[in-house]
Amino acid sequence: MAENLSPRLPELNLPYTPMRIRNEKGIIKVFDTLRDKYVGLTPEEYVRQQFCAWLTSNLHYPASLMANEIGIEVNGTKKRCDTVVFDRDGHPFMIVEYKAPDVTITQNVFDQIVRYNMTLRARYLVVSNGLNHYCCGIDYKEGTYHFIPKIPDYRDITLLPGSN
Repeated sequence: MAENLSPRLPELNLPYTPMRIRNEKGIIKVFDTLRDKYVGLTPEEYVRQQFCAWLTSNLHYPASLMANEIGIEVNGTKKRCDTVVFDRDGHPFMIVEYKAPDVTITQNVFDQIVRYNMTLRARYLVVSNGLNHYCCGIDYKEGTYHFIPKIPDYRDITLLPGSN
């Protein structure tokens, strides 16, 4: 049974979704449905939980195709992707990188997600600090990328050529 701890959480540029929160030996934790466990409720984790809820509830991304904290190897170094959305064949389709609300999204953040994508080769890259959200579509055939004004609805992108 989750406790009503009412931690002070910042307002985000996302619809608020209630979370299951509890105190474990003085550490506030939130239940991550994708990992099926309680994890520390850091500012970045708060953004992740709200963003994932928004993707599933508002933009129709199937939770069954999403995973948090995916381990990958980049240039011989182990890294973790915050969230990966897979296509129905199990290939990475979208990578999402989160930052805490007080962290400014800079070129370094984009460089980080691009390094991850060198391994995963996802079609969409998303960066969010809960206040600002950026989405980039990648066309591997043309060797180009472009920023798009909003995170696409899953129902729309699965209708695009080359989608599964």
